[in-house]
Amino acid sequence: MVQSMVKSTLPYTTTLTIPASAVVGTQQSAISMAKSFEQNFSISGKGGQYITQVSVISAKLMSTEPATYNLGNLSSVKIYVSKTDGQDEVLVAFRTDIVGDAGNNIVLDTDNKIFLDRLIKEKEIRVRMAYTLRQKVDTDVNVFLALGVNAYPAGRD
Repeated sequence: MVQSMVKSTLPYTTTLTIPASAVVGTQQSAISMAKSFEQNFSISGKGGQYITQVSVISAKLMSTEPATYNLGNLSSVKIYVSKTDGQDEVLVAFRTDIVGDAGNNIVLDTDNKIFLDRLIKEKEIRVRMAYTLRQKVDTDVNVFLALGVNAYPAGRD
């Protein structure tokens, strides 16, 4: 029970870069590795066997460099997670209707019916942000992603 509560309070975070060379109107991808502050749930760690039904329950995207970058310059965003080698990639969050004046942070829709037990128990996960630009960017833009997860206690054998 304690393991599932701890896991449910510590998000996976990463910073992704939208390069100035990104093309408007065409889906592009940015890839980064994400970690959680609590790394004690890896398969080799001592807590992984105590949690199950791990799912993403919240996702927030925030511009960090420049901090005032308007995420409304993106028309859509999809967040995929996978093993570090890109295997077992699944869509966990998305927003297809980003308004032009969204500001510097947006909340994404999540699909909490997809269980990520194998992925989340890895030491780190690969995050791929598929995005479509509405307007050209003049400089590289860094965006911070926080994925909140939920986990349940695993049954005892």
